[in-house]
Amino acid sequence: MVVLVIGGLLGMRYWAQELSQIAFVPPMSFTPPPPLAHDAYDNPALWIARGAGDGDDPARWLPSGVAPVAQRLPVQVFFVHPTSYFDKLRWNAPTDDLLAKARADIFTRGLASPFSAANEIWAPRYRQATLGAFLTDKPEGKLALDLAYGDVLAAFDNFLAHSKADEPIVLVGHSQGAFHLMRLMRDRVAGKPLASRIAAAYIVGWPVSLAHDLPMMGLPACEAPGQPGCVLSWQSFAEPADTSMTRAAYARFPGLDGHARGGSAFLCTNPLTGHSGLEPAPASANLGTLVPDTTLTGARVVPGLVPARCGTDGFLMIGPAPQMGPFVAPGNNYHVYDIPLFWANIRADFAARVNAWHSHPPSPDSKHKSWWRPWSH
Repeated sequence: MVVLVIGGLLGMRYWAQELSQIAFVPPMSFTPPPPLAHDAYDNPALWIARGAGDGDDPARWLPSGVAPVAQRLPVQVFFVHPTSYFDKLRWNAPTDDLLAKARADIFTRGLASPFSAANEIWAPRYRQATLGAFLTDKPEGKLALDLAYGDVLAAFDNFLAHSKADEPIVLVGHSQGAFHLMRLMRDRVAGKPLASRIAAAYIVGWPVSLAHDLPMMGLPACEAPGQPGCVLSWQSFAEPADTSMTRAAYARFPGLDGHARGGSAFLCTNPLTGHSGLEPAPASANLGTLVPDTTLTGARVVPGLVPARCGTDGFLMIGPAPQMGPFVAPGNNYHVYDIPLFWANIRADFAARVNAWHSHPPSPDSKHKSWWRPWSH
């Protein structure tokens, strides 16, 4: 048994990419499912969270010992969950896949809960691409991601149709959700009046190229805590880190400008400091990590668990590997825990950026810009 375990670990270390492709990339050609109806997202069943929510809303879940805020923040959050479908029998998840839906609900509890103080949270279900779509150069992978993006875009347009025009919007996405939100920002935010309503965009768990993505997204990188109208992004690794699989995936997809982005620098925001500088933050600056229990149904907030620093390569380093659970990816990749690692700091960061937006609301002549507002360090 010991030999088998060691052999398996060595295999994952040296052939992780090849083994992942075998395990997750569908072998069949892409067959598009029937299109959704134009009003499909009027159906509450296609939403994990939709608006004010209630006690059963996964996005309103809070860990033990954390009480709901006395008064919700006047902001609307649009959250796109990460991949929760790993089947290789289809390129896209059916909307009625029970296991994918249950996983998406769990992910929403852990990843959207730092934003639970929002007046409204909207989190769509969508025909997400299976994990294998990110691990292959096959054209079917792109087709699957395009289909998933079409659903996210339709859900966002439905969200906008119901949104309150006098409230800001915060965009949140992780992994596949971040991948789609980047494209959505190019298509719906950049150069449009909507840009002035975006208080922040948390594009986490997917690299944002400084040269090929960020200029197309319509907002600058966040340079200070409390700055509204900007983009935050990071990918978390413990040390020693092997980032080769993430860098390979990064290079596999063109930037939002259509050009190859492999090797280009990408955005790293330190969630403990709120800006993109290289200044490290000690573990004492971490207000609380969301540590899940073994059943993934509960969690507790543990202060001071991990530090954070943006490396010169653009990855966020969190020091020696913390005990978070069994879902650490090869190479000490804490991808699954990108948001839980900094749960309490993100919660505070979100409130600060929303309050800053309200302190300096957009002026009538600001139109297509969102970085005109004064903000303090």
